[in-house]
Amino acid sequence: MEWEVVIGLEIHTQLSTVSKIFSGASTAYGAEPNTQACAVDLGLPGVLPVLNEKVVELAARFGLATHSTVAKRSVFARKNYFYPDLPKGYQISQFELPIVHDGYIDIDLEDDTTRRIGITRAHLEEDAGKSLHEDFQGETGIDLNRAGTPLLEIVSEPDMRSAKEAVAYMKKIHALVRYLEICDGNMQEGSFRCDANVSVRPKGQEAFGTRAEIKNINSFRFVERAINFEVERQIDVIEGGGKVVQETRLYDSDRDETRSMRSKEEANDYRYFPDPDLLPVILDDDFIESVRKTLPELPDAKRERFITQYELLHRDAVVLTGSREMASYFELAVEASGGEGQLAANWVTGELSGLLNREGLDIDASPVSAEQLGGLLKRISDNTISGKIAKQVFEAMCQGEGDADTVIEKKGLKQITDTGAIEKMVRDVLDNNPKQVEQYRGGQEKLLGFFVGQVMKATQGKANPGEVNKILKKLLSGD
Repeated sequence: MEWEVVIGLEIHTQLSTVSKIFSGASTAYGAEPNTQACAVDLGLPGVLPVLNEKVVELAARFGLATHSTVAKRSVFARKNYFYPDLPKGYQISQFELPIVHDGYIDIDLEDDTTRRIGITRAHLEEDAGKSLHEDFQGETGIDLNRAGTPLLEIVSEPDMRSAKEAVAYMKKIHALVRYLEICDGNMQEGSFRCDANVSVRPKGQEAFGTRAEIKNINSFRFVERAINFEVERQIDVIEGGGKVVQETRLYDSDRDETRSMRSKEEANDYRYFPDPDLLPVILDDDFIESVRKTLPELPDAKRERFITQYELLHRDAVVLTGSREMASYFELAVEASGGEGQLAANWVTGELSGLLNREGLDIDASPVSAEQLGGLLKRISDNTISGKIAKQVFEAMCQGEGDADTVIEKKGLKQITDTGAIEKMVRDVLDNNPKQVEQYRGGQEKLLGFFVGQVMKATQGKANPGEVNKILKKLLSGD
């Protein structure tokens, strides 16, 4: 039987605020346990939550950027459950009336097609604390610093049909919240994490299969691996004559498997009801329009502008607009190069990205600045150096030896463009290789590459390759 995979993601985005959603306690990461949890976060008697206005603005920004409806009236509710890291015994969230609903984003797939993924809702809520299982001699510690941290939970429609589509969607949301500057996207610190709802059904069947929810996955690689494992597990269960149970599962990255945590709760298990301590959030048109005016150029619009303005290939534009920082770096490099759009794209997505991947660096920490790279590209385009020599210059720049002009001058790497000098070198090569000249003129034209290589070797790569080819063809033809 052929199976179809159905996937929906719930992405938990920590909003970039200085203080928590209902208190003035700090949201800074890395403090000593339980030093940033105030009376409101702890749910002590007599305290009342006060909504942080900034979280409303940030949620509205996300809604407007995803073609969603920003609700003019939304309501906070109490989600009741008991867990050691939930001090009040309930979580303040939104249920029936979320602040954002009915939107979508378009994702680019590896086969150069585009797929539209619906966004059911995005609602505001407070984070819980954190259970610590290490260094407690078999006991569990509780750190409530994170309790009350503002979250925007983004719930997709079940529109994804493979793990790769889910990763593409997650990456697009990750890039978007960073463009909007509503979340730092730091997955290691838990600022951006997701739950994956996965089910399978026979190909062509309209009804969904029974789903399992995989909790708290905090990397793109783990999302793909967790979903693929869960898909295979469910297919094996069904084909073995069993039934998939609706449950919550945990992904164990060490064993590369999911395992059962508990049966999956339904909404009525949480006994939602409007929080009596918080008024409904009422937004007017003026507020929504004021937020709209703060929106930056978003990834899709930037991608199309890059294609038009810099005449880039579509795949390059997709990569370059994958993060706000890379897009900014690219444009600064183009400006410094004198307008070499595609050349800059080739270097940023090629040599520079390779360097950053090898060194495990973000583009903000690049040892070669955008202005320095632009200076290198300028020397390629004006034929001061060849593309091959440029790689040597780039390596030297990475080692802190100065900008392109400094390295070229210090190492004597300036390209030989004098046609007379090049012709003399070409004649020397031909005179020293009479057998190959005879073979070339006898029809073995592939030997042209051999001659080019010999000339470049003789000039230590400094001869202009275009002139070398031109002169070689002329002399080999007997002109």
